[in-house]
Amino acid sequence: MPRLAPADLDDPRVVALLQRHLHQARRQTAPGSAHALDLSGLRARDVSLWALWYDDELAAIGALQALSSEHGEVKSMHTAAALRRRGAARTMLRHVIDTARARGYVQLNLEIGSWDYFRPAHALYRGHGFVDCPPFGNYRADPNSIFMTLELVPIPG
Repeated sequence: MPRLAPADLDDPRVVALLQRHLHQARRQTAPGSAHALDLSGLRARDVSLWALWYDDELAAIGALQALSSEHGEVKSMHTAAALRRRGAARTMLRHVIDTARARGYVQLNLEIGSWDYFRPAHALYRGHGFVDCPPFGNYRADPNSIFMTLELVPIPG
């Protein structure tokens, strides 16, 4: 049974997967166009980071950064290569979306590379309702980036 929990940035398995994510993002994006957070960025007070485990095996990581009291950004989504196509990314993204909604956010955005390497992630985000949008926050238009947004409708409760 998968287990989702806050990520421990002192756990070497978490650090290794985050470093793989950074390496891949930078390798698959033009210089200056990779916006993945490094470890110090993920330790910021406005960032929440989670890990998805299959038993003792780290399957995926994902983060949510607060941009304002009503606006968040999906950050550092990455699935371990050996565990892809098992639903880990969907599980993590649903958790990030549900957390953003529970925090009262009305908008969730993300930036992702435009290169072919990122196509599966584009499909994941679009499959969860994200649509293309102009750059947000401190981002600037960049042909190497795609910007996406999701309007969060509160769940009646």
